[in-house]
Amino acid sequence: MGKVTAGTLGLSLLVGAVTVLAAIVAARLAHSAGLPALLVFLGLGLALGESGIGVQFDNPGLAEVLGLSALVLILAEGGLTTNWAHTRAAAPAAIALATVGVAVSIVVLGVCTHLLLGFAWREALLLGAVLASTDAAAVFSVLRRLPLPPVLAGMLEGESGLNDPPAVLAVTLLSQPAAHRAPPALAVGQVVWALAAGAAIGVAVGLLGVAFLRRVALPASGLYPVAVLALIVAGYGAASLARASGFLAVYVCAVLLGNSRLPHGPATRGFAEGVAWLAQIGLFVMLGLLASPARLPAQILPALVAGLVLVLLARPAAVFAGTLPFGLPWRQHAFLSWAGLRGAVPIVLATIPLSEKTPGAARLFDMVFVIVVVFTLLQGPTLPWVARRLKVVSPAEPLEIAVEAAPLEELRADLLTAQIPDGSRLHGVEIFELRLPAQANVSLIVRDGQGIVPGPTTVLRTGDRLLIVVPAAVRERTERRLRAVSRAGKLAGWFGEHGL
Repeated sequence: MGKVTAGTLGLSLLVGAVTVLAAIVAARLAHSAGLPALLVFLGLGLALGESGIGVQFDNPGLAEVLGLSALVLILAEGGLTTNWAHTRAAAPAAIALATVGVAVSIVVLGVCTHLLLGFAWREALLLGAVLASTDAAAVFSVLRRLPLPPVLAGMLEGESGLNDPPAVLAVTLLSQPAAHRAPPALAVGQVVWALAAGAAIGVAVGLLGVAFLRRVALPASGLYPVAVLALIVAGYGAASLARASGFLAVYVCAVLLGNSRLPHGPATRGFAEGVAWLAQIGLFVMLGLLASPARLPAQILPALVAGLVLVLLARPAAVFAGTLPFGLPWRQHAFLSWAGLRGAVPIVLATIPLSEKTPGAARLFDMVFVIVVVFTLLQGPTLPWVARRLKVVSPAEPLEIAVEAAPLEELRADLLTAQIPDGSRLHGVEIFELRLPAQANVSLIVRDGQGIVPGPTTVLRTGDRLLIVVPAAVRERTERRLRAVSRAGKLAGWFGEHGL
């Protein structure tokens, strides 16, 4: 490694910033064309890689670590934005899909791959484990644009957040050398412990985080999103040290924090979404760099065979087994089967056997890369059409709206807050007597913890907190007038007090 200088640092930051900006522009174009953003990011990585510009990246171990780190941030955003009120009714089915469904998918795809492609049993089951998990980012991005019934959407969202841990455990166990592999009974015990302890740690960290953030007044609003994300990452670290499922701890903790009334909740979700997008861009570009385009053509045919088995046989069997006790209509069965989108997770999981130097790992990685690209391109854009054809959409079901904190930039306005202190001459003044600029509007008064929508004759009191929407052009005049009335009362101007 060469010596790092200010010049090389500047060049590295410039290249990184340009790459992120190019990914953002490409994602916007892909969205307009109805294409999944992950394909664009993967393509950008391939363009930067050995067959494109020539950036060399061939470190599966580093790719595994960075990939798992990125998945923590992506899964955290998915948990923070999950509506538990919708997901609660679907939780039993989602848990069944994430456990029984994953096991069935691994077995069916493993058996078919062994019989059709002649893979050894270990390699065939490893391929099934790598492809068993649906991708939270892909599922969330598509489903939240569809007016699905809450229970159906909750099943898919819950499954995509919960099926990563069993898949990671299965891939890790199958990637280990035979000498280090635990006996079957012990392996089952390890899986049960990892899932149970991961969920318990997630709940514990989430509850502690809620209690902490409700009781501690942080000095800046920007610290709340940072604290929430730090708590979620701490849950992953604590679970990993306990040999439990860090991903399950992350998702459970994030759902708990995201559905609790915490200070600056919308800002926290916006911050987490931005971090998750940055993680997705970095993750997919890195995986595109890791792939070798020269090796991919040789795996296209076996990848297509395995992908068709996954989509047409393994996934429907997993959905049937996971939802059998819940009596779903066949239309919802079919939609759940088609909506099992794969994305970053399978490619990241494929780096685990690469870093462990498992026999056949390079072929497996190339196959998974091709499967994700081809079948994401097939399933993602067609999912709204399939939902309409199967009549599982609910036109009367309102889509989730994004609510921002004071989105006033387009109006070129500001949201001012002012609290009336003891001794202020604002006490006893009616709203119309403030004589604020015509464009300024006192939109809300918070008094004794209650919100009051004021009228012109509403009387202000000591301790009131005013929320005032004011155009930027008259903000200074509004502030001066409030200060003047606070000092000299409603006749401040007559007394020569102008709030300067």
